[in-house]
Amino acid sequence: MKIAVACDHAGFPYKATVVALLRERGMEVLDLGTHSTDSVDYPDYAEAIGRAIANKEVERGIVLCGSGIGVSIAANKIKGVRAAVCHDTYSARQGVEHNDMNLLALGARVIAIEKVPELVAAFLDARFSGEPRFQRRVSKIAALEESE
Repeated sequence: MKIAVACDHAGFPYKATVVALLRERGMEVLDLGTHSTDSVDYPDYAEAIGRAIANKEVERGIVLCGSGIGVSIAANKIKGVRAAVCHDTYSARQGVEHNDMNLLALGARVIAIEKVPELVAAFLDARFSGEPRFQRRVSKIAALEESE
């Protein structure tokens, strides 16, 4: 599986941990930056990872900022991206199983670094169930992207 990782300056301290976890699992990593703690604008990195997902360069992504909120809002503006902030394993797993979430947003100022491995594992190990009720709901989300 090929996974994209991106962050702003606030998420940068956690990015190396995420990349290492992915590589330990044998995944190919597309690192979309940032590459330091110098202040940057999070929408730029949310756009980069969102476009990588939408263009099918990667199967999923993990994006980090201070809270996870800004990057998830920005990334969700891109058609085909289903991003959510998850600070617990239930949400990280269920977001994929029920909502076909393809972008996990994490808040580096909200969760402890020790929590990151279990959140990443819950996200990556989950698969969309494809049950008719969940597929119907995801289809309705996609239809919203087509509306004004």
